[in-house]
Amino acid sequence: MSNNQQPNGPVKLSIDGHIARIHFNRPECLNAVDVATSQGVLAAAQAIAKQPGIRVIVLSGEGRSFMAGGDLAAFQAAGDAASDKAHEIINPLHQGLKLLAELPQPIISAVQGPVAGGGMSIALFADFVVAADNTVFNSAYINVGNNGDCSGSWSLPRLVGTRKAMEILLLSDNISADEALALNLVNQVVPLDELGTAADKLAGKLAKKAPLAVASTKALVRGSHNNTLAQQLDLEEQYFAKNAGSKDFSEAINAFFEKRKPEFTGE
Repeated sequence: MSNNQQPNGPVKLSIDGHIARIHFNRPECLNAVDVATSQGVLAAAQAIAKQPGIRVIVLSGEGRSFMAGGDLAAFQAAGDAASDKAHEIINPLHQGLKLLAELPQPIISAVQGPVAGGGMSIALFADFVVAADNTVFNSAYINVGNNGDCSGSWSLPRLVGTRKAMEILLLSDNISADEALALNLVNQVVPLDELGTAADKLAGKLAKKAPLAVASTKALVRGSHNNTLAQQLDLEEQYFAKNAGSKDFSEAINAFFEKRKPEFTGE
């Protein structure tokens, strides 16, 4: 099944079986985020939330960059109304990211080229990041006199620690794909011409896992930093017991003893 929203717009949504793809589509400006892009992300997230059967979400960008940040031209054009323009661009985008974070599906970012500012934040927002070997990350915000958005200040300390996060955000040095891998910013680095295949392979593997277990694991991991150990243990027990009553759990147990691969339905 394929479902495109605004096929020629700045954000394209396609659904193929269990996999939904959100594709940034402003290659002429390295997929820089403007108001229409921000609104497109929110619309795509809302559409995915209403679509049954989706098990994985893939984020990608058209052209030579995943996303090179916000559309600075829009802020220059806004002049004295730049603060209002910031809300206009950021608010729908943040609403979309909040919804994506709450959805049960794991999210994969497939990135290439210069990935800066909001592009870096959105890439790291995902649960998995597959990077082409030509990827160069740069937080960039400090160079335009502002702080980050799109959850970069949330993701970075959790991925690399507070001290390294401060260095990345305040010094704004380039980070190569290999360095990003060493820093735990990405899961794997692949040749540029293999990026789509690698992301699809990972999405396919995830789509074959038990959806309820994937959803509860995503919720547990994303919420873990806000919980005490006792709270996390209680949540693990609650989710485990709930999943134990599912058809998928029964299927997995039977498949184990029958020495075959389970087939999960999400029930």
